[in-house]
Amino acid sequence: MNLAEYFEKAKGLGVMATADNKGKVDMAVYSRPHVMEDNTLAFIMADRLTHLNLQSNPQAAFLFKEDGPGYQGKRLILTKIREEENSELLDSLRRRAYLTEREGAGESKFIVFFKVEQELPLIGSGN
Repeated sequence: MNLAEYFEKAKGLGVMATADNKGKVDMAVYSRPHVMEDNTLAFIMADRLTHLNLQSNPQAAFLFKEDGPGYQGKRLILTKIREEENSELLDSLRRRAYLTEREGAGESKFIVFFKVEQELPLIGSGN
């Protein structure tokens, strides 16, 4: 199953890990990525620590644990390739609307595109 099919069907919890240019690591909860036609992954981000880290270090990791018993899911090693701010594409990809200031209304949003460098199962080496 390719990533587009997988993330279309899979439900669960995602965590993105990034680090700044000095190696200080951050992790944040993210929803499923959008898989683009060129097989890049796109994530919608606010201008917070994850996005800030990606400005100086394009490397990231995304862990996705599927809902349900056991440990099914994926680990993806990613490299940022580009981003767009408040674009029409971003608006068309949104899965939910931000309704209140607390949820991020009014702040800039970015769609950040990544190349998948490596795909691994949630548990194990994938060999």
